[in-house]
Amino acid sequence: MPVPRLPDALLDACLCTPEAPLDGDPARRFGLDKADAAVRLAALRDWLRRRSTMLRANRRSALLLVLQGPDCSGKDGVIRRVLAGLDPLALAVHDFQPPDAGERRHDFLWRYRRRLPAPGQLGVFDRSHYEALVSDPLDGLCGDAELPGRLARIEAFEARLVARGIQPLKCYLQISRAEQKRRLRRRLERPDKRWKLAAGDLAAHRRFAERQARWAAVLAASHSPAAPWYVIPADRRWLRDLLVASLLAREFEKLALDWPRRPPPFAAGELERA
Repeated sequence: MPVPRLPDALLDACLCTPEAPLDGDPARRFGLDKADAAVRLAALRDWLRRRSTMLRANRRSALLLVLQGPDCSGKDGVIRRVLAGLDPLALAVHDFQPPDAGERRHDFLWRYRRRLPAPGQLGVFDRSHYEALVSDPLDGLCGDAELPGRLARIEAFEARLVARGIQPLKCYLQISRAEQKRRLRRRLERPDKRWKLAAGDLAAHRRFAERQARWAAVLAASHSPAAPWYVIPADRRWLRDLLVASLLAREFEKLALDWPRRPPPFAAGELERA
């Protein structure tokens, strides 16, 4: 039975273009339909649930889904809607906020190394080590002169991931400034969303263009064949979710998982005599 994901040509259309990483329209829809996307996503979640259990059963490889994007781009939404129903024992989800005083006493990669997925797990980084190249300098935690060295260390870090059998899938959720404003307004108006707001969200929205320019430079510099970036148009939630789910399914396909063929630890006759 074919995997109910989007075709390779469409997924590859989301590959980062280093010359202009964020020039695409965040509202583009690739000719897809919302109702059809909902049906596809439901089928894809069932397929991913089975594969996540196979991943845990084999305990050989690991996947690391890296979710980056501006405030309100839908990182939490992807985790809720795409990963809902996956084997919870195969998931390791981590939400990285700005480093606290204790974390700042360590190397900037320290807290990410501690949260890497074990063999048999799908790790999810809600924000990631790439914040060290954008948020940290804007928040005064490092200077721009340190960024080339940090980038080189991130590249070495990711090379070691692949050598250890941890395959990263890096997704940047791209939204427009107008869509971010609309979602921020919705959070202000709804008590069930308001708790997500922080004072810094307004300042970040005012500097949206500057932050996007910094992210474009980071995406261009850190995109590689071994660890590529996918720029996901995220103004439409339903399309964002289907694209990330399809990319994740393609990574699972590459693992060629099946149920382990280990000999049973005891025979049926032994069980009956017990």
